[in-house]
Amino acid sequence: MSETFHVVPVSAHEQIVRAAYTARGFTAAEADHAARLATAATRHGIRTHNAIKAVHLDDLFGSKAGGCTPGADIKKLPSRFEAAEVWDAQKKLGQSVAWEAIDRCIELADRFGCGTVSVDNAFHYLWGGGYVMEAAKRGYIAYTNCTASLAEVVPFGGVFPTLGTNPHSWGFPTTEAVGFPVVIDWATSVIAMGRVQQFQREGKPLPPGAAVDKNGQPTTDPNAAASLVPFGGHKGYGLALINELVGALIGGSLPTIRSRAAVANEKQNCTFFFQVIHPEAVSSGCFAGGRSQADNVKAVLADILGHGNDACLLPGQLEATFAARTDAAGGLLFSAAEVAALNEIAAEAAATPLDVASLPTA
Repeated sequence: MSETFHVVPVSAHEQIVRAAYTARGFTAAEADHAARLATAATRHGIRTHNAIKAVHLDDLFGSKAGGCTPGADIKKLPSRFEAAEVWDAQKKLGQSVAWEAIDRCIELADRFGCGTVSVDNAFHYLWGGGYVMEAAKRGYIAYTNCTASLAEVVPFGGVFPTLGTNPHSWGFPTTEAVGFPVVIDWATSVIAMGRVQQFQREGKPLPPGAAVDKNGQPTTDPNAAASLVPFGGHKGYGLALINELVGALIGGSLPTIRSRAAVANEKQNCTFFFQVIHPEAVSSGCFAGGRSQADNVKAVLADILGHGNDACLLPGQLEATFAARTDAAGGLLFSAAEVAALNEIAAEAAATPLDVASLPTA
């Protein structure tokens, strides 16, 4: 059975998000970037990384805790590689840094075929899939990974959380082939901590094998979950490790002190990595049957989903379906608990609250 949602106008949602960020000292441009990402996440059904999560992170680790600096300027560091830039974000809002980085990677890919931006001293950028999806909609192959704000994941075979949930996000320009970009976006834990928080709000149990309590024992109680477990055992552990190693090469420090109390001679902020590839840069031109590159992508996907696999889903399909449902409803879809959480944010920022009684449902 489908869940019933309240339909919130995009303008009403974004005025709350902008007010929340400007009340905390962020610039109008930063507030716009935060609202843009929050709307994109909600429109596509990414309820773990919506505005509620964003403001919660800022409360815990951001502008209220010194981990994010409103109005900070990105410092672009010297590099001898024209297609590879390295930025010191100087604790600037993660969403602003990420939107600027993906745009810059696209500019570099247009010129060099491929462009990368590595970011040190960053603050959480929320939903990585949103940035690569935007690039894919514009016709590019895109990838991002990041280190998480906290070490919340126990490594495979371990007992103490030393890894972040460390998402990987890929976007592919497949709209012509299947009607939407294929977006492969996942946390390296069984579930993201944002999902735990969502289940706390909704009063729902966690799936088995996703979390452990403070004693290291498996739990399905979201209120008792102290640490998360990597998906796929050693495979998810390896993927989480990739992010930590990339972060270490960029300049990131120890995951177990990230976003926590200051430690002498250690850094505490996240790192980001972005890459965009122009499809022409990887094309051999030698496609079977005289197909074009676009035709070849369509043929490959049709073959994968053929042979009795017609009921299988492509990554990004659920998000595209939810976006279509959102658009048909004429606004963003929020549960009753989420509307209440948004109104708490509005009250703190002295913004106009949502009138629940006047909101249609879908």
